[in-house]
Amino acid sequence: MSPHGKPAGLLKNLSAKIAAIPMVVTALVVFIGFSAWTITYSFTNSRLLPRADWVGLAQYERLWSTRRWVISIENLAVYGSLMLIMSLVLGFLLAVLIDQKIRFEDSFRTIFLYPYALSFIVTGLVWQWLLDAEFGIQAAVRSMGFESFTFDPLYNADLVLYGVLIAGLWHGSGLVMCLMLAGLRGIDEDIWKATKIDGIPTWKTYLFVVIPMMRPVFITTLVLVTSGIIKLYDLIIAQTGGGPGLASEVPAKFVFDAMFVSQNLAQGFAASTMMLVAVIFVIIPWAYLEFGGKKHG
Repeated sequence: MSPHGKPAGLLKNLSAKIAAIPMVVTALVVFIGFSAWTITYSFTNSRLLPRADWVGLAQYERLWSTRRWVISIENLAVYGSLMLIMSLVLGFLLAVLIDQKIRFEDSFRTIFLYPYALSFIVTGLVWQWLLDAEFGIQAAVRSMGFESFTFDPLYNADLVLYGVLIAGLWHGSGLVMCLMLAGLRGIDEDIWKATKIDGIPTWKTYLFVVIPMMRPVFITTLVLVTSGIIKLYDLIIAQTGGGPGLASEVPAKFVFDAMFVSQNLAQGFAASTMMLVAVIFVIIPWAYLEFGGKKHG
């Protein structure tokens, strides 16, 4: 209580809390309200228009018996695991490089981060051209005399996901680098001096001292990258359109096609609900580690 008998905590930053009301209401209505609406109608047989005819879990049973949906999940698992590991490793290595107080640091940081400023559509179109068999990297190398050189992953069903992965890493590694660099710059200089005095090799310092201290940064980066992986759509549409065949099909594209091409709203709602569940499985552990873990600690 304040000296005047008012709850000080409630009135603290009152103007900021009032200003946040529209955002809170919008979040409740748009995100929670529409999510609840989507989940509810995923249990119906809605086609072109929403219908309240309840069918229980029929849409989910049909979804998981659909070959295209299963393939999209498998593709996302392959792409996601590689993207997650490689973006974290590449971003951390770039951050370590930039953290060495190299010359033109600002220029390098801008160059590495610039791709993230582009939309996924632009990124996909750029790499579609670069990986094109007739006009891209393959054609350029062959023009130098290497006639047997082959590099056309977007036209190979076994390699197309790796072609998309290249574009994804080019687009997202800069953001990971900036997050990691911020974490590295937050490490106390005395820690580096102590490890040097003790004769600990640099790689051991990073592995056993620095990385554990950067745990919050890694967790936040993990959540951001994973969320982007789950909703992967623009890059696929711009680069491959889901082909060749179903080799690069992903859940987000399945949802779009089910709702707007096949005009099967309930099936699209069921698929989008499964994507929401995947996001929740990412967010809840992060929230616990960031907030619940601190309270228990």
